[in-house]
Amino acid sequence: MTETLAFEVSQKEQTLSPQALTEMLAKVLDEKKAQNVITLDIRGKASFCDFLVIASGSVSRQVVALGDHLLRVLKNQGIYATIEGEEQGDWVLIDAGDVVVHIFRPEVRERYNLEKMWAA
Repeated sequence: MTETLAFEVSQKEQTLSPQALTEMLAKVLDEKKAQNVITLDIRGKASFCDFLVIASGSVSRQVVALGDHLLRVLKNQGIYATIEGEEQGDWVLIDAGDVVVHIFRPEVRERYNLEKMWAA
């Protein structure tokens, strides 16, 4: 129950628009040497978020490190987010409400090809 309340409070206090948050997260990933960082506006295509940020890390360790760093950046902004996939490091997903971040190892990104799925 406490997690839900923290999420609601964080969302009300969020000062960045979803688009500005997307741009900030993409910039942070780029600065941290993530590869092939892209953003997708999926408003009207999905109900679970408005924007996707997709990036690659060269190895599992980098994928996990990028995810952990983004989680700290979001926390410092007062934005509650959850992270999944840290155990294996093939694909880390960060759910920040209106923005979802996917960080893949390159071969895993190629297999799932989210860019193609959401660009249509």
